[in-house]
Amino acid sequence: MFDIRPVGYVIGLLVATLGVTMLLPLGLDLVVGNGHWPVFAESAIVTILVGGLVALASHNGVGQGLTIRQTFLLTTGVWAALPFFGAIPFMIGATQASFTDAYFEAMSGLTTTGSTVFSGLDALPEGLLLWRSLLQWLGGIGIIVVAMVFLPELRVGGMQIFRSEAFDTMGKILPRAAEIASQITWIYLILTVITVVGYMALGMSAFDAVNHALTTISTGGFSTHDASFGTFQGPPEYFASVVMLIASMPFVRYIQLVAGRAQPLMRDSQIRTYLLFVAVVSVMLALFQVFYDERPLEPSLREALFNATSIISGTGYASVDYQEWGSFAMMVVFFAGLVGGCAGSTACSVKIFRYQLLFAAIIQQVKLLHSPRGMFPTRYEGRAVGPDVLSSVMSFFVLFTVSLGLLSVALAMTGLDFTTSVSGAATAIANIGPGLGETIGPSGNFAPLNTTAKWLLSAAMLVGRLELLAVYALFTVAFWRR
Repeated sequence: MFDIRPVGYVIGLLVATLGVTMLLPLGLDLVVGNGHWPVFAESAIVTILVGGLVALASHNGVGQGLTIRQTFLLTTGVWAALPFFGAIPFMIGATQASFTDAYFEAMSGLTTTGSTVFSGLDALPEGLLLWRSLLQWLGGIGIIVVAMVFLPELRVGGMQIFRSEAFDTMGKILPRAAEIASQITWIYLILTVITVVGYMALGMSAFDAVNHALTTISTGGFSTHDASFGTFQGPPEYFASVVMLIASMPFVRYIQLVAGRAQPLMRDSQIRTYLLFVAVVSVMLALFQVFYDERPLEPSLREALFNATSIISGTGYASVDYQEWGSFAMMVVFFAGLVGGCAGSTACSVKIFRYQLLFAAIIQQVKLLHSPRGMFPTRYEGRAVGPDVLSSVMSFFVLFTVSLGLLSVALAMTGLDFTTSVSGAATAIANIGPGLGETIGPSGNFAPLNTTAKWLLSAAMLVGRLELLAVYALFTVAFWRR
């Protein structure tokens, strides 16, 4: 019989922790005296109480570790449950959002997607703005732990290739997860503080600096202003670009760097390929503006670097409406967003390493066509890649493409136009943030979409953030028969 108690225990603890986190915006609202603090007091009481009761009811079922089935259910259950409670302040607070809009916003925050249904951000209470940023910051830590501990263990999307180089977690998922989370948290905190100081040094107020540091290091993209990062054009764009790049590289390399091992960071082919890709896209967009729009070089390069990095890393900030750059730029931005950052980072989308393995497999097949009897093993980082990893990566690409197509059709069936449907599907399942078009483009938001479309997109954010297979496995008969 399937024992759900270990799953309930962990989810209950995390829900209660989320409730404790609500005390931070509560305290901020008290300090600034805007009268909004009771919203977070009520939300915290409900969240801590429900989470604590669930954990208490399930604690007698906690053993030495989780089974594979329990781990699958936990991974999905956490990201499905937390937005329910994260949505409470949006429903009873100043935004007075419907449950659909509140859940969409909370899901977008915790998955670090960055799509929003709210406008008039400049006038919202400080606590509510901080809560949006905290959701993304917490989601950023959470997804790193999932990518480094759970997904390699579950053999999802080729992530098992990183198991041996990171941490041996077989048979002891929870103990190792706690140890890894501790190391990640310290590095994450230090990077966040450095980002806050950097933003303040470049002219941001303390409030804006804290909020944007939380959403930059998590590659989330929520801002405190309707104009997003367009409020801070200039040197802050360069600094933010660097932070986004750091956040979208493997955090295991930073753990190794802190331990005195710098070589893995310098020699990681995934990092080199990622940085090269960002550079190529940025230069391409900048040169297009210079030669076709006859714009000055410096602002063209700055805006291209910032917005390209934001989209590729999945952060979702926008300092300008890049749709005004023309159809060529729109296509470059659209497809660049489907590449993503590095595995084991806060970045999202397909991830660089999967494209590396895909091209390596294609090269292998071409060689076999010329030399059918030859031996051409697919290699990654100098190691031979087993057929299980390649099969997992190919399955991911197929599922990603099929999911993107089906979601686009489903959104179109709700009445959305072609551009909104396709770009909305892409931005949700790849967790990018803004889409394309007048409605959900960088100068718009997702508020005008119908209720059905918002629920479809919320589900897509969850599926995309957990690498598809971790969620889809729960809907197979074979999974529950084990």
